[in-house]
Amino acid sequence: CLKPLSHSNTNFTLKSHSPRPPSSSLSSPPESGEDESEVVKGIAEVVSEAGVEPQIVSEQIACKAPQYAKMLRDSVSELDELSLWDSWMKVEMAAAPLTLKEKIKYIAKEKGDNGKIPYLESLGLSLASAIHLARLLSSQSLSSLIHKVLYVKEICFSGSDDKRQIGKRARRMMQYLSISIDEDLQQTLSFFEKIEARRGGLNMLGSYDASFRYLIESFPRILLLSVESNMKPMMNFMENVGVPRECMGDVLLLFPPLFFHDIEEEIRAGSWTFEMVGALDKKLGRMLAKYPWMLSKSIQKNYNDILAFFETEKIPKVSIERAIRDWPLLLGCSASKLKPMIEELDDQGVRTTKLGKVIATSPQLLLRRPEEFRKVVIFLQDMGFDKESIGTILARCPEIFATRTVETFQKKLEFLTSLGISKKDLPRVIKKYPEFLISDVGSTIKPRLRYLMNSGLTERHIATMIVRFSPLLGYSIEEVLRPKLQFLVYTMGKSVKDVVDYPRYFSYSMEKKIKPRFLLLRSRNINISLKDMLAKNDDEFTTEFLAIERTFVSDR
Repeated sequence: CLKPLSHSNTNFTLKSHSPRPPSSSLSSPPESGEDESEVVKGIAEVVSEAGVEPQIVSEQIACKAPQYAKMLRDSVSELDELSLWDSWMKVEMAAAPLTLKEKIKYIAKEKGDNGKIPYLESLGLSLASAIHLARLLSSQSLSSLIHKVLYVKEICFSGSDDKRQIGKRARRMMQYLSISIDEDLQQTLSFFEKIEARRGGLNMLGSYDASFRYLIESFPRILLLSVESNMKPMMNFMENVGVPRECMGDVLLLFPPLFFHDIEEEIRAGSWTFEMVGALDKKLGRMLAKYPWMLSKSIQKNYNDILAFFETEKIPKVSIERAIRDWPLLLGCSASKLKPMIEELDDQGVRTTKLGKVIATSPQLLLRRPEEFRKVVIFLQDMGFDKESIGTILARCPEIFATRTVETFQKKLEFLTSLGISKKDLPRVIKKYPEFLISDVGSTIKPRLRYLMNSGLTERHIATMIVRFSPLLGYSIEEVLRPKLQFLVYTMGKSVKDVVDYPRYFSYSMEKKIKPRFLLLRSRNINISLKDMLAKNDDEFTTEFLAIERTFVSDR
């Protein structure tokens, strides 16, 4: 048998070819150990006569269909042993014996699949599945089948290079599914289970070699669809609503029943639920890419249940819609699964409008287990925060409470103490800038502090600045720190150390406040501290400045 070619590297040329009838005579039973290449050649000729070129491709298909070859070989052996060729073929035999290859071809043609069974087995399907599917596809030619397979491969398996990511998404979608499911979702989960049972599990979902067989076995009707009338319009629809091209294959693999949906027709027929969240056009594409299961009937039904639940909690509808658009995994959760987290948030004083802002900002928080949420609450309590302060932090930065482990918080606090910030000052730092707890210290915080030190500040200076104004930790070097320090030193003529006494300087707009006030003061030869220049509101600043000017005029 020739070395099999990868299906991904196989180029098929299709042809029309009339079958050659076999020689009409018996041969004696083949001797044991007869070269099995005759069997392969017989199958290859059947495939070739069904319209596949070149010959080497037909041979590759035959080589990758060992169970089909065995089935034909067993049939030949049985007829040989029983000397039944005359009655089985129902023709008069000539004197010349049939070769093994001719017998294989004759039996293959009698089965009537026209090369589809060996081709399907060559794709990785079991023989039983290949036979079953070949019956379903009996009205199609082998050339049409090959065309569909290549197209399905192209649209499903030629996207992102990170094949493991789709497996993570599949697990997450299953993890947060807590409603009764319809047949489409049941078939999808069964498909996932078949992939999970293989080596590599769902990480192999995006691999053609690992999952194509199970995709077709689970959804054989895919190969009954027309490429032009069904598949291409579906791809055009996904493109039109904004599904990124590299994500389209993932969408189909995560929810294969999408092949059978006509979403545009469903929208026209009024059966499209998600118009209510404005999930049309590009918004729909983003939601589909995140959560393809939103197209199932059970998910759409649950959407109405979720809306009713949130409305009883008096959560503004605009917040509900934004939460679902940003985190459509919520659509797979039952109201009973969401209720415990709503109660936890309520216990921290986060309810109604404030609750709406929280779930709109961090909808994934609703999918947390209450005990995980309480770990964050306890951590903040141990720092010295009371319930009101915790509620304030929760409303400002809910992402903190969606964190997987609180151990990372402790490490970040240790980083602050390593700068010289005392433990008693930590609550003040976190209260003013809770976002620090979800910041990446290595890639964002340290470079900012390093820049300040390279500008002439010491670690002690920086610790003092953080205690006085911890939002300093969140400012970009290029957008805030560098331009404002350069203006301070080179234009205002002040020392870089002036920001130690008033680090809030970095929070003011350069164009709207810092520069205009400085230019006004300089035009009148007035030199004051950063705090005196910036801390006052416009009325206070104007009043004080005018008073200084009037005094100056009176003295003259």
